[in-house]
Amino acid sequence: MKKIFALVLALCMLLCCFAGCTKEEAKDSFIVAVPNDTTNEARALMLLEDLGLITLKEGAGIAATILDIESNPYNIEFREVEAAQIPNVLQDVDYAVINSNYAISAGMNPVEQALAQEGAASAYANIVAVKSGNETSDKTKALVAALESKDVADYIANTYGGSVVSVVEEPGDGFAADVDYAALAGQTITVAASPAPHSEILEIAKTILATKEITLDIREFTDYVQPNTVVDNGEIDANYFQHLPYLEDFNAENGTAIVSAAAIHVEPMGIYGGKQASLDTIKGE
Repeated sequence: MKKIFALVLALCMLLCCFAGCTKEEAKDSFIVAVPNDTTNEARALMLLEDLGLITLKEGAGIAATILDIESNPYNIEFREVEAAQIPNVLQDVDYAVINSNYAISAGMNPVEQALAQEGAASAYANIVAVKSGNETSDKTKALVAALESKDVADYIANTYGGSVVSVVEEPGDGFAADVDYAALAGQTITVAASPAPHSEILEIAKTILATKEITLDIREFTDYVQPNTVVDNGEIDANYFQHLPYLEDFNAENGTAIVSAAAIHVEPMGIYGGKQASLDTIKGE
């Protein structure tokens, strides 16, 4: 009996080889982790659609959720995870779609490790956000001018190698002509930010503002909610961590009045391999 079983097993393996299949290709489904917040989930799903892995319903756009998936030819099973936690579950899933800032914070190199990335879409540029009415204040304009400087643009290009891309078209010297820097001397600008790359980039702006005797107080947060809450209640002057579609959705859901003061950089979202090393596996190629 054992000999017969071994013969049958060997024959099955031989047939599998002739058919060109592998262990990975025999999987019934693949688990893909995506962000669970509205705009980043839609962004992740649009990346998967661009890769030919799913098709979304017409018009789903930047509000798409997994309920808007029209076709799922590769039988993907979606795991919705808080965006900051996705790197922590990567080893438990086949693939994961991760925001570059969280990939960088987890010690990953998006350019080298992402299996594919979205294009540098301006709709998802990370912004400086302030409470409505403060976008024209000298504090805001001084902060924006520092972040729109050539020093910051060069830092982004030299430090992140394409994982983070400046969207400032004409970087300046770091100072705004219509700001009374003498009046700001001795004052502090507080900014909420995620640890990477936002706080790192703000350190360059901090050096620029220090030449005018302005202190930049960088407060780090690891979630998406508190940075907007502390700006809306006036506890902090500005934040730098999110893109405009997320902010607009946050305002609509929470009744807050926060606006964009400037777009600084974009972080292309990428898909990373967990249990699978290549996108070819999911397509059976």
